[in-house]
Amino acid sequence: MARYRHAVPHSWGFDGPGVVHALPRGKREIALTFDACGGRGGSGYDQALIDFLRKREVPATLFINSRWIEANPSLFRRLAAEPLFEIANHGTRHRPLSVTGRSAYGIPGTRDAGEVYDEIAGNRAELTRLLGTPPRFFRSGTAYCDDVAARIVTDLGERFASFSVNGDGGATFTPEQVRTTVASAPGGSIVICHMNHPEGGTAQGIAAAVPKLLARGHTFVRLSDAVH
Repeated sequence: MARYRHAVPHSWGFDGPGVVHALPRGKREIALTFDACGGRGGSGYDQALIDFLRKREVPATLFINSRWIEANPSLFRRLAAEPLFEIANHGTRHRPLSVTGRSAYGIPGTRDAGEVYDEIAGNRAELTRLLGTPPRFFRSGTAYCDDVAARIVTDLGERFASFSVNGDGGATFTPEQVRTTVASAPGGSIVICHMNHPEGGTAQGIAAAVPKLLARGHTFVRLSDAVH
């Protein structure tokens, strides 16, 4: 907090120092990532989506917010026990990560370096307690960050994971929109979708897109399998 108290950010968006937004070039691997945001209206569980990933043995990285864990403790324990899935940090209160309080999609951001620390470290501590090891990756609520906040993520020992393909438009896409968007992802993509809105089109769209990607010679990886 002392180090960054007076730091002035110069960027705002999906990129910043140390932010990972794609896998290493020249490979046909794709990383599917799914956010579980928690809170009012955001603590659902897309059983159909997870069952499809299990059936097809498609690995994925799950960014889970502390509020979702509180609402779904038994589901979290099961997901955390499956090697197919990697659990990552989606924050404590699902805030955009800012040192000046900038908002995104109507969600107020963290207001200073102290709140940035709390947003990262609160859920990091909970995940470490539950998993036995700290998470490697962090994604803020909305995936927005400024460059100062991005440096704080790195200082706390995590990599900020952004995305290169918005697979379900924040869980607003129809199944056909998800299929079209995800099926067109090139090798090296990090795809962002959601696993907390079973009423949305994510599960059907992913189930239709994955076979097409496999047929084109792509493989799927967890972020830790490709980003070192």
